[in-house]
Amino acid sequence: MIRKFFALFALTLLLPVLAAWAQDNPRETPVVRAVKKAVPSVVGISAEIETGGSPFTGIDPFFDRFFRDFFGDFPAERGRSEASLGSGVLIDNKGHILTNEHVIHGATKITVNFTGGESAPATLVGADSATDLAVLRVEPKKWMRPVELGRSSDLMIGETVIAIGNPFGLAHTVTTGVVSAVGRTVQGGDKRTYTDFIQTDASINPGNSGGPLLNIMGDLVGINAAIYQSAEGIGFAIPVDKAKRIYSDLINYGEVHRAWLGVQVQEVDDSLADYFKMKSPYGVVVKRVFEDGPAQQAGIRSGDVILAIDGKKIEGRGDYSGRLAGYTAESDMALSVLTKGSERVVMVHTRQMPEEFAKNLARTWLGIKAVKNTDRLVDRFGLATKKGMVILEVSKKSTAEEAGFEPGDVIHSINDTPVEDEEAFREAILSASLRETVVMVIQRGRRGYHVTLNP
Repeated sequence: MIRKFFALFALTLLLPVLAAWAQDNPRETPVVRAVKKAVPSVVGISAEIETGGSPFTGIDPFFDRFFRDFFGDFPAERGRSEASLGSGVLIDNKGHILTNEHVIHGATKITVNFTGGESAPATLVGADSATDLAVLRVEPKKWMRPVELGRSSDLMIGETVIAIGNPFGLAHTVTTGVVSAVGRTVQGGDKRTYTDFIQTDASINPGNSGGPLLNIMGDLVGINAAIYQSAEGIGFAIPVDKAKRIYSDLINYGEVHRAWLGVQVQEVDDSLADYFKMKSPYGVVVKRVFEDGPAQQAGIRSGDVILAIDGKKIEGRGDYSGRLAGYTAESDMALSVLTKGSERVVMVHTRQMPEEFAKNLARTWLGIKAVKNTDRLVDRFGLATKKGMVILEVSKKSTAEEAGFEPGDVIHSINDTPVEDEEAFREAILSASLRETVVMVIQRGRRGYHVTLNP
């Protein structure tokens, strides 16, 4: 009883002090406190991209190599350096920084600028274009303070969020807004399909890309991505739960060990929706199940319709590929599946795509067999280049045959990724398999073409 009395008495004495403190700091709102907490973790990123000139200035850079093959080396204009500005956030005590892949794409030099004015060179640990995430590393220092990681799974519509970054090169700019929506699927100006994004009305402009989206506690809930540069009141961020899965693989392996289900799928159109007695077309139809793959082991069969992944509705094939890109190998996912008119939930434990399967993916998926160019192939097909991947076979009734591919065509790039050997080709095909559209730069004779495939 006496202890309670003294505790109450002490609290009574403190009340005027607390009231005075509150009156002295009426402007220190929860947003201010969250910013104070997180700002030391936010960095500015400057990436230098070397661009060489040529007499063919203005022509698609992928065709520049064609002209060199055709006409030999010609005097080039003096190379110049372009700067890509963005943001990032320190995620651990080992000097790892999370940002967007497009911020550092093609960079030859990366510099990180901290809030205290310090700067440091950064190395690229790994990047993933499918999710637009990349991890950099700087030499760790004691004064560096990583951000506190939050969760995006329990974000509430209308919840206050804070974006910090370097829009237009203006360092550590703070904007606020609310969560407008979650689970958004959008297509960026680069024709990539992005899924499961957080939508906010906080301003996210060029330079904000890669910076943190915070909750009112100052915890990281997303990585900002400036997709629509001209949009006002619409910003997007990659959920931190997805980012955690991706950056863990990038740090551990330098690449993402993508989740593989072992199925081929196609879009559900109006006619298929009628056939399956669906009210509207959504989801994807399983048209092939690979033997001993995760899907087969879970009981998924050809003709099933995958409606949702972990409770999130699949709008179409692009949405399906984008959502799958956010999962890594050895993940567990719940698939909502329509089988013979009945909906069921199937638990699937994903694996990494087997190496032998990955090697043959170009043939099984697109219908082509390609190998690295050699002098023998140059003579055999009368090629005008010694670079790229040469198509040896095109399968009948395949996507490649429908697109007009022929043996002797040379593939130079897939979705803007150069392919000069088998390993680069295999990685590019794997990445492309997660997209709805595949764009290849091919050479036939002395002509170069962009070819779009929709497998």
